[in-house]
Amino acid sequence: MLAGPASVGWFKSSYSAAQNECVEAAFLGRFVGLRDSKTENGAVLMVRAETFAHFVATVKADNV
Repeated sequence: MLAGPASVGWFKSSYSAAQNECVEAAFLGRFVGLRDSKTENGAVLMVRAETFAHFVATVKADNV
């Protein structure tokens, strides 16, 4: 289980900072937590940091 929202450094992409419907991420050591910004106390998807890095690199390379 994660610590409360105030103690985790959640952030949004700079491309979506002005939007209200975003995914937020938090770097948590070997993992990255992902959550819906509209439901701060809702479910959190946990993925390994290297998996998230590969996902971001793939999106940046426009390979999706």
